[in-house]
Amino acid sequence: MRQVALIALLVYCTQAAAEVRSSDFTEPWQVYAHELLRDSIAFRSVRGEQQVVPFAEYLAKEFIEAGFPVEDVRVLPMDSAGEPSASLVVRYRGISKKRPILFVAHMDVVSAAESDWGRDPFTLSEDEGFYYGRGVLDDKFGTTVLTSTFLRLRQEGFVPERDLIIAFTGDEETKQWTIKSLVEDHLDLIDAEIAFNVDAGIGRLDTQFKPIVMFLQFAEKTYVDFELSSSNPGGHSSKPPPENAIADLAKAITAIHEYKFPVRSSAESRAYFAAMGDLLDNELGDAMRRFAENPDDRNASDYLSNDPEYIGIVRTTCVPTMLRGGHAENALPESATVTVNCRVYPGVGVSEVAMTLKRVVNNADITLTTLGDPLASPPSLVRDDVLAIVTTATQQQYPEVEVIPYIAPYGTGRLKAPLAFDPIR
Repeated sequence: MRQVALIALLVYCTQAAAEVRSSDFTEPWQVYAHELLRDSIAFRSVRGEQQVVPFAEYLAKEFIEAGFPVEDVRVLPMDSAGEPSASLVVRYRGISKKRPILFVAHMDVVSAAESDWGRDPFTLSEDEGFYYGRGVLDDKFGTTVLTSTFLRLRQEGFVPERDLIIAFTGDEETKQWTIKSLVEDHLDLIDAEIAFNVDAGIGRLDTQFKPIVMFLQFAEKTYVDFELSSSNPGGHSSKPPPENAIADLAKAITAIHEYKFPVRSSAESRAYFAAMGDLLDNELGDAMRRFAENPDDRNASDYLSNDPEYIGIVRTTCVPTMLRGGHAENALPESATVTVNCRVYPGVGVSEVAMTLKRVVNNADITLTTLGDPLASPPSLVRDDVLAIVTTATQQQYPEVEVIPYIAPYGTGRLKAPLAFDPIR
């Protein structure tokens, strides 16, 4: 278990303090990690820029130059809805036949404009102890930590007890076809006993930048988009009929906005709120403790639902995000469409949410369409041995920090498919 604990330590434990600067860290592997993050941020690995494949090839070269056999470093190009993309799979050979451990991160990022940032988002910058750049957290931090850790361990002559595998995907922020391809077409390359997704799980600091808790994500919401559309014959705006596509859709949008999905909980989510409640000596902490004791406590669930940080952990959420309608200022709209983004609680089906939305809208003339092919994200088993390893690794650096399993109110590029191994985040 020593080998696994060492990997967990290097992956999960990071420096957290106010006014920390990169120049404070002078060990060769620390300098390399900083340079790797800098160079990674410079790749515009957003949809439309066609930089994912070059980024994957750059990282592959780093592994090969560090001594990893060419046959153990695989760049897997593929088409992602007309966009060149790729996955990168690297195997660190161990000494036993035990099933490997898999580490997952993603190379692509969300698009960013310099005009919105006030600085170049694809140039790593540093200000008062904080890094700025697209991907410094999501998820070029993950690719940098895993790459620099594997290279450091190999340089130090470390031989793992079992094979360790890296899988970097290329379109987590958009289609997520690369992770699907890995599971369906290249399972032999990533087959493992357990998978750690470093795009999830997160630590929390207090106002003095002191670490107070570490989250180990065991479940996440299912991501799904719906389109609701209303249509009318149209005509001149000087002769308006009672029906109006935009007005009808506006009523539907308001109904969805005001609707609250049923409260949900599990033994793990209640344990999360109980542990978090003990850390917070305020009204929020009290609501957490009461919810943990009794999820039917309406006051507690309403309090948590009024906090954007926690509403997604107690219920499914659906919000209107995009709107289009009409074609001329002086013409009656022939159609109006809204995109509704839902984050579905683990264990709840997408079809169930669709039926709920239709019931809430209560207008047979408004059509509802499910966009794409949403993939359910079943919870992972919270394994005692994994929780113990991550806790030990975390507390080697932060002795007083507790590790708490939790549900993420968002989705990641986790392995959304029936697997022979269990994904942990």
